[in-house]
Amino acid sequence: MSNTINPIIPGFAPDPSVVKVGDWFYLINSSFHVFPGLPIYASRDLVSWQQIGNAINRQSQLSLAKSQANLYLVDDGKFMVGSGGLYAPTIRHHQGTFYVVCTNVIRSPGKNRDATENFIVSTDDIWSGIWSDPISFEFDGIDPSLLFDDDGKVYLQGSGGVGPSTTINLFELDLKTGAKLSEEKVIWRGTGDIYPEGPHLYKHNGWYYLLIAEGGTHGGHMVTMARSQDVFGRYESCPDNPVLTARGTEEYIQYTGHCELFQDEKAQWWGVCLGARLEHQGRCAMGRETFLTRVDWDGEWPVIDQVKSNPRSLSAARSSSHLAAEARGDYLYIRDAVMNNYQLEDNLSVTLTASSVDLSHPELSPTFIGKRQRQLAGTSTVLLKGIEGSWSAAKIVAGLACYKEEHRYTRVFYDAAQRQVVLELVNAAKKIVRTEKHTLGEVPRSVAFRIEYTEEQYSLFYSVQHNVENNWKCLGTVDVLDMTDPDFTGPIIGIYAVGQAEGVKVQFEGMNVE
Repeated sequence: MSNTINPIIPGFAPDPSVVKVGDWFYLINSSFHVFPGLPIYASRDLVSWQQIGNAINRQSQLSLAKSQANLYLVDDGKFMVGSGGLYAPTIRHHQGTFYVVCTNVIRSPGKNRDATENFIVSTDDIWSGIWSDPISFEFDGIDPSLLFDDDGKVYLQGSGGVGPSTTINLFELDLKTGAKLSEEKVIWRGTGDIYPEGPHLYKHNGWYYLLIAEGGTHGGHMVTMARSQDVFGRYESCPDNPVLTARGTEEYIQYTGHCELFQDEKAQWWGVCLGARLEHQGRCAMGRETFLTRVDWDGEWPVIDQVKSNPRSLSAARSSSHLAAEARGDYLYIRDAVMNNYQLEDNLSVTLTASSVDLSHPELSPTFIGKRQRQLAGTSTVLLKGIEGSWSAAKIVAGLACYKEEHRYTRVFYDAAQRQVVLELVNAAKKIVRTEKHTLGEVPRSVAFRIEYTEEQYSLFYSVQHNVENNWKCLGTVDVLDMTDPDFTGPIIGIYAVGQAEGVKVQFEGMNVE
């Protein structure tokens, strides 16, 4: 990434939305089953970004307990792994207040369809990290967005219904109460492709322009547009639809869609969209990420550049080699975390209280803390300290994992009961379960773990030597293809502890995730 601008938000950053306020651009992404949710990034130049908070940062705001991932069979015989939880937020600013509208998709096993909990959160100071409790509003759908019209009315547009034949619906909304102030109306069905979703309305030159995604969020993904002189329609389709897509091309950046348009301080138009770096054999190491592209809107319809590694008229020299974050602001937990199980020290020391919940559990929260993988090529390391013989009876298992959701993860860990160091790969969507084991001669005082990653593979190492620099032993490698499916999420690398006795403390030191 050091020589390119895109992706501007690398690694597990789908469904971007942007608003410009003063000198700053603010960007938000979907987060699905992880907590804190709805990460917010800020930038002055559209290239260098820092994470400044999360709109869902208190467990009292909502529950993610029913955000488990479903396996959906797709046309090519693969399974799309689709998590529940927080879908496709939109961020807007009006009269000094920032608003985020979003959907919490609640899985309902045994029922024909999921429940959707749509809500608004707001703040007067986006840098403070203090967001309101959610205000719910009635909408049977996902992907809500807001338009503040010239006459003071606020319109909610979203993807209504369920399944491939969703529609783009609109109604007037009271932001303070969540009440509907008008009848909900279908305003567009898209151009005829599946899953019309992710709508954003813009008022431009006296027209209401409606930008949506169609074709599903992977190989068929595209951006289409329509316009009307009345907010409730009739909307006429752009003659050049789709206005953005990578399908049918040899572009490295594929799956482009779910776009948001905005202007900079010079009135130049830009677009952010989700996309994925897809290498030629189908490896998609990072999942869906956020990309930037230039937009020219001098005529009646916007012309959106194909998404490239370096957008037109932005200098790659301004790009940074990593994405900045406030101290510990980018740490992640799974679903409704039991926060008493985590003790974080200033010296990168983390003490976990082991629980009986493993990474494969679909609803409960395992004792796991990690960060999004941000680099295609990098290394993550950690030291497991203070191993005791009593851990065997408690069946303590602790180590370093690369996790997407309960169906897919790879990890290297110490199994106290068996006195083994183990590599494990699980991909339920591809029916893969694989282990490699090394038995240790005695109970070690500590074990260091290391995961090296490239676009092609993960390599998992361990060391029981005090000086681990030259004593790493490779347990094995995992092909990225074995962790890749049509993803909703992206890789999160972190530490975890599982045990069958209550209250056992497990100490890690020096956790590093690039």
